[in-house]
Amino acid sequence: MALAKLKTKVSVEDYLTGENDGRERHEFVAGEVYAMAGGSIMHNRICGNIFAALRSKLIDSECDVVINDVKIKTSESSFYYPDVFVACDKSPQSSYFREEPVLLVEVASPSTRQIDRREKLRAYQQMESVNEYVLVEQDKMHVELHRRQTNGGWITYFYNDSDLDVEIEFQSVGLKTNLEEIYARVTFPEHPETLEG
Repeated sequence: MALAKLKTKVSVEDYLTGENDGRERHEFVAGEVYAMAGGSIMHNRICGNIFAALRSKLIDSECDVVINDVKIKTSESSFYYPDVFVACDKSPQSSYFREEPVLLVEVASPSTRQIDRREKLRAYQQMESVNEYVLVEQDKMHVELHRRQTNGGWITYFYNDSDLDVEIEFQSVGLKTNLEEIYARVTFPEHPETLEG
């Protein structure tokens, strides 16, 4: 979803108050507030497919599977709304955000791709609880799975439309899936460069 920067810097406290009272969602990075635009049907469908697979897998666990409307606190001065995430922390400090996700998923659009691939990747990798970050393209079959290694480093796996039979494992939650499940009922546009959301 596209982000539009608002002009006034605000404190963390004012940001959280505004988010809890407001109807619109905003991400917050070092005092800067960014309004989030609405998403496309394809974006929603991909998020829903991933959420459904995770929810089914974790239905009997103590982990929460969250889609769209709950923030992640990545640092003392930054909050993001991942498209889908899993958090297993037993005593969250807030009903409005989580601080210890284990798996984060962003469905990228042309307007958010660079933020998802650079800024959010860096922020998510710096969170000790995060074991995997999954970046899913919405205008073509392409998934990047970033996984933390035991030595603290990260490795990235790439999957595209030539990997339809390849199993994709989200090790952090024990889920095995594939591209056909992630992209179920998704039809790609003829001109993907014009796609937003």
